[in-house]
Amino acid sequence: MVTVGSGLKVKIRSSAFLLGTLIFLLFCPSVIQSQKTSSVKAEIDTAQIKIGEQIQYKITVETDSLNLVYFPEDQTFSPLEMVEALTVDTTKNKDRITLQRIYALTQFDSGSYVIPQQRIAINEEPFLTDSFQIAVADVVVDTTKQKLYDIKPLVKVDRSYAKVWKWLIGILLGLLIIGGVLYWFFFRPKPLTEEEKVALLPPYDRALLQLKELENSRYLIQDEYKKYYSELTHIVRAYLEEEVHISAMESTTDQLIGRLELLKDAGELKLEDDTLNQFKKVLQTADLVKFAKSKPAVSIAEDDRKSVEFVVIKTKEALPEPVEEELLQNEEYLAELERKRKRKRIWTAAAVLAGLIILGIGTSTAILGVQEVKDTVLRHPTKRLLEGEWVSSSYGYPPIDIETPEVLKRKELGEFNPADSIQSAQLFGITNYDGMFTASVSATTFSNGKPVDFEKSVEEVLRSLESKGAKNLIAKNEEAYTKSGVQGLKTYGSYQMKAPESNKSIRTKYAVFLFGGTGFQQQIILTWMDGDTYAERIVQRITASIDVKTQA
Repeated sequence: MVTVGSGLKVKIRSSAFLLGTLIFLLFCPSVIQSQKTSSVKAEIDTAQIKIGEQIQYKITVETDSLNLVYFPEDQTFSPLEMVEALTVDTTKNKDRITLQRIYALTQFDSGSYVIPQQRIAINEEPFLTDSFQIAVADVVVDTTKQKLYDIKPLVKVDRSYAKVWKWLIGILLGLLIIGGVLYWFFFRPKPLTEEEKVALLPPYDRALLQLKELENSRYLIQDEYKKYYSELTHIVRAYLEEEVHISAMESTTDQLIGRLELLKDAGELKLEDDTLNQFKKVLQTADLVKFAKSKPAVSIAEDDRKSVEFVVIKTKEALPEPVEEELLQNEEYLAELERKRKRKRIWTAAAVLAGLIILGIGTSTAILGVQEVKDTVLRHPTKRLLEGEWVSSSYGYPPIDIETPEVLKRKELGEFNPADSIQSAQLFGITNYDGMFTASVSATTFSNGKPVDFEKSVEEVLRSLESKGAKNLIAKNEEAYTKSGVQGLKTYGSYQMKAPESNKSIRTKYAVFLFGGTGFQQQIILTWMDGDTYAERIVQRITASIDVKTQA
């Protein structure tokens, strides 16, 4: 029994071994094949360049045509700078493809640099290229022909007023347009209409002109006697009211004739009885036409018009000549009328201008919001900084490239502590007291040749804030990157501080950016008032513009 069992176990183990071997042999080619599925290779056209020259960095990928390949993007070649990334060149051979991409790299500082390994992802599986050692040589300068001079001192740059001039020109054009509109519609001497020309004539001339127009009218031809006599009596009554100064428009025929007879008897109006009787007859005929629908002959209607014209002429002759006093009063009256018309035009223009201003403010408020319009009108200090002319420049050594609302001015530094091993230091900054915004940049080199201690630097910055009165200070740390991919440290947070010339405590935000390496440090410090949206946008723009050199 034992022997048989042992033999059976041996046979089972042998079968299992053979089965495992068979499975391994079946899958081994696939494993080997999978390992040979993709290959990545990187090469450069040269390992030595002069400052500013370019290196052609080529990555070649060979893989299955169905695989997805991701090449490096952006500034991943630091400390070298990527100038250009050419499009991917694809070559297909059956179910295999070969992809090639060339990157143009350069460096503007002499020295020895290493192009780091680049990560290529094939179906999310990472492949790393080789690293390359690059030598960047100085451009040889013939000092026998080209003299060397000392570094020139900083020159104060005058502030550019280009944007201010644009604002002034825009405001001036707006005022000219508004002034032109007001002049054209309100102050321009407009041509008089026919009605206005007639209204400006003296009463006697106006009455004769209107009677002439009535003669040429088509009332009688169109059998419109009521309109004819209504206009006829209106002309003569208006004339008598203006020239004789009696209430003629609202008087009945008998009342009007009675007033004229009283003036005649008093010697103030020298009219004959026949003239008055003739005029009374015309008025009575007009009353019959208007109220009794009488219809006289056309010849009688024409004679009545001539009779009214005769009454107007005789009345003009019967009136006494105006004395000098009356003429002066009339001139004063006309002058007062002209002043009233001018005042009316001015008030109308002012109302239109006020309406345009209110409409503009209302439209701007609806589109931009109340706060934006208020800050624009009152010229918010940090809003002026944000919308001003920004300046991009390099500061210190090793240089810090940064964009700021104004040129950073050099600050004087005191004597250095020998224990700090500081070889040189430069500080630049601006302070906007109205907006409580500050920005400073410093570059420091050390003689000890040791890597910079970011934590120690942050502690010094925080102690400096506390020494200036900062309380309840909150600090957070995170990694920071320049626009070219250089890594550093960002410390940010907030603190309480008394406002200048006030006991009011305000919340202030800050951000500290630290970069550097062996023997040098670059530092950017920004502070602004909490809740200031314009300052937040300034900080974002400054942060996005920061770039530093990686070697001293």
